[in-house]
Amino acid sequence: MSSLLPPNATAMEKSIEDVTARASDHPVEIRPVWNADTCPAELLPWLAWALSIDTWRPYWSEATKRQRIRDAIAIQRRKGTARAVLDAVAALDPNVTIREWWQAEPRGVPHSFEVILPETQQADTETYTRDIFSEVSRTKPVRSQFAVTTERSVTGALGILGAVRVVTFRRLGCIEA
Repeated sequence: MSSLLPPNATAMEKSIEDVTARASDHPVEIRPVWNADTCPAELLPWLAWALSIDTWRPYWSEATKRQRIRDAIAIQRRKGTARAVLDAVAALDPNVTIREWWQAEPRGVPHSFEVILPETQQADTETYTRDIFSEVSRTKPVRSQFAVTTERSVTGALGILGAVRVVTFRRLGCIEA
């Protein structure tokens, strides 16, 4: 291979060229690294950075990290919409719902919405709530205000018990003798 360096190149520049020429002899598969499903786990933070994922937490599970990378382009395309907010928090918890101001009864303040977290063991942790809050703040429309609430649901059964007792009444008549 002929050199691309000018004739007045320093010895260090020539050494760097030699090292990089040998390194390029080893083929590297790039396609698997750019795929969220086939990227090695240790390279996921760099893939997230390349796809402009704003929030990345080391304590997330590997499945959550891969889902965030899969959703990154769609979230960036719809940033500033209710759908983007829902997609951003769905990677952390798919059971999160959003109620916009016009869906509330009575109607809420215009350009506001409520993020409803389901009652789970995870929903009680401070880091989980902080992650949801930062994701919503990052992807929501700038003019919108929001509140985060936890929805609690109670299920139970109501049993009705009845008893029937057969009773015979007899009227006794008394006659004076």
